[in-house]
Amino acid sequence: MHNVDFSSWHSLVLTLIGLAVITLVGVGIRLLMMMTFQQRRERMNRQINERLRTLIGAYRTLGGSFTGKLSVDPSHLRDLRRGGDVDAETDSAIGLAADVSDRARRIRDAVEAALSDIILLGTEEQVKLATLAARELLAGNQVHTHELVVSLRNFVREALDLAPLPPNLDIPAQGPSRPPRSGGGGKGDRGKEETQKGAGDKIGGAGLGGGTALGGGMGFGLGGDDEPSPGGGHR
Repeated sequence: MHNVDFSSWHSLVLTLIGLAVITLVGVGIRLLMMMTFQQRRERMNRQINERLRTLIGAYRTLGGSFTGKLSVDPSHLRDLRRGGDVDAETDSAIGLAADVSDRARRIRDAVEAALSDIILLGTEEQVKLATLAARELLAGNQVHTHELVVSLRNFVREALDLAPLPPNLDIPAQGPSRPPRSGGGGKGDRGKEETQKGAGDKIGGAGLGGGTALGGGMGFGLGGDDEPSPGGGHR
């Protein structure tokens, strides 16, 4: 206020205009900084939410089962067929393995995808555990995911600001979740094919019957034209 000149109207107007410009520039800078910080905060929140969503999905994949087989089988059905000729007992075993190979393959594929996500978005400890599990899969060894599941569970609870689990709480070992059976689609497709086949048979039968009736009618008409006249000739 000491620099405000009230000696004339011209000086007063110039002083007020200068103060207004300085105020507008300050407000604009403040709004720009607020928008920058808000955009950065929103981007960080999106990154955190996406990371949590991915790691929670990996936790469900790697630790969605408490019973049954809690390890990942890395073997492929082609590994059983190596070695040339096989006897009847081995061939029967291969047939039984083929029945369950699709389920094991889906579990293995889901676990591999979860390990890839953890290597991309996990903490240093989780990346080490996921890399070790991937190496075990590559070597053809059975892989247990319980230790990695515990690390994911602790990280997610801490990120969501949840209280840590009591140390005396005995949680059973967790393993990869078992995918649902996929047999309904095949039955539905077979039923649809049978329905379409029955409809085609009906259409073919109707066409055949119509053609027979048409041929009989034409033959009857021609036969009527060839009837002899009373005079011995043809009409």
